[in-house]
Amino acid sequence: KRMMKRNLQFIVFVLAVLCQNMNLAMAQDRSYEGVVSVKPIQLEQRGDFLHIDIDFIMNNVKVKTARGVDFIPQLVAPERTYNLPIVSIKGGNEYMAYERRLAVMSAKERKSYVHPYVVEKGNKRRNDTIQYRYILPYEAWMEDAKLVLQRDECGCGESTLMSVEPLIDKVTLERILFPYVVAPYLAYLQPVAEEVKRRDIQAECFLDFEVNKVNIRPEYMNNPKELAKIRTMIDDLKADPSIKVNRLDIIGYASPEGSLANNKRLSEGRAMALRDYLATRYDFARNQYHIIFGGENWEGLVNALDTIDIEYKDEILDIIEYTSLEQGRESKLMKLRGGVPYRYMLKNIFPSLRVAICKVNYDIKNFDVDEAREVIKKRPQNLSLNEMFLVANTYPAGSQEFIDVFETAVRMYPEDEVANMNAAAAALSRNDLISAERYLGMVNSKKHLPEYTNAMGVLMLLKGEYDDAEKYLKAAAESGLEAAGHNLEELATKKANAAEIENKNQKQKR
Repeated sequence: KRMMKRNLQFIVFVLAVLCQNMNLAMAQDRSYEGVVSVKPIQLEQRGDFLHIDIDFIMNNVKVKTARGVDFIPQLVAPERTYNLPIVSIKGGNEYMAYERRLAVMSAKERKSYVHPYVVEKGNKRRNDTIQYRYILPYEAWMEDAKLVLQRDECGCGESTLMSVEPLIDKVTLERILFPYVVAPYLAYLQPVAEEVKRRDIQAECFLDFEVNKVNIRPEYMNNPKELAKIRTMIDDLKADPSIKVNRLDIIGYASPEGSLANNKRLSEGRAMALRDYLATRYDFARNQYHIIFGGENWEGLVNALDTIDIEYKDEILDIIEYTSLEQGRESKLMKLRGGVPYRYMLKNIFPSLRVAICKVNYDIKNFDVDEAREVIKKRPQNLSLNEMFLVANTYPAGSQEFIDVFETAVRMYPEDEVANMNAAAAALSRNDLISAERYLGMVNSKKHLPEYTNAMGVLMLLKGEYDDAEKYLKAAAESGLEAAGHNLEELATKKANAAEIENKNQKQKR
């Protein structure tokens, strides 16, 4: 017996050395850097279904660009082995190759294709957790099944066990309670397509003119810098072959001193001088230019006063607000406090009020979805919201690319309700409640859009405000939105789970 015991100990030692050497050799040809550790959560029968939960914990993981690694969970019973959907992490080139393979699949190939549980990029250092939550119909043979994990780093179907010991060695009927993770159902609004994509862009130009003169001296004082702003804007438009310029409005504003008639004459004359300056540099037709007198720039004066400290500022603002031009606003300002504040404004503020604005109206061509996928990378401002929506839907719903498109859309159209609505849904899909709430605040709740009401319900659900969540989700469901019905089921599951955990905690305290 002693001899047999020594022999067994020796065999165990040899096997351990061999495993260590094999692991070292494998590490040298590892397709990724860092450590992927696996945390089994549960292998549990609940009613007619088997629930399999695993956490893949990434610690400084980066996959080589032309490589990938697949983790293949398996149910292993004496009579059969069942492969579960894989978790695949791919380097940059391998991920693009994967997307190309999907794109060129025929309908028949798509039908027979076994979809992975998740395919993610690993081309940058990752320190996060992939939560594997899978459910399949329970069958009798599963009672004796163990949960093991294979790893395939070559993509050739040759896999190795992650561990000699199974992750979970038997199916349990005793329920281990974990906080239920809500999987929200989100609804996106398709924006109305624009028949003609007409846009305006403008640049403000604070030109310096000699007293009572209207001719532009391009090298005079600050004129080189100010004129460059307008040229840059127009050059950018002309360099884009998808843009057609319709008209250029040159709007001249005057400072308040002097008579309105003289101010109008100076303002229009200076605007025409700017038009003539641009006409010598660009090939726009003369009738594309339009001169507009913007009036005396009282609004600009108020805005300027808001940004500086000046004596008697409140008295100045009161005169501007409560004394009309007909009642002698300017003369009242000139007399205020012996004319001290007026002389200050005349010297330090009024010159900046003599502004010319060049506003360009232009059309942008419409793009098909393949063109739009390229345009969004370089000039997203050239796309309509509808074109961006179509681009988003070329990616898997909820993928990072899908979310990125909606976040780009709201940056391009920050005031648009549909853009904010979809950005809120995208934020909720990644559990960013702060951004979601901000976007939803830009949507008119009085319109009672079911997509908005559903998003508010999801927000309340994720915040743990279940009564409010139920109110919103019921309203959305009554409007016929299918996603809201699923979210009510998620709410019920979450509330039941929370109550069960609370009951269990109370029992443990007793």
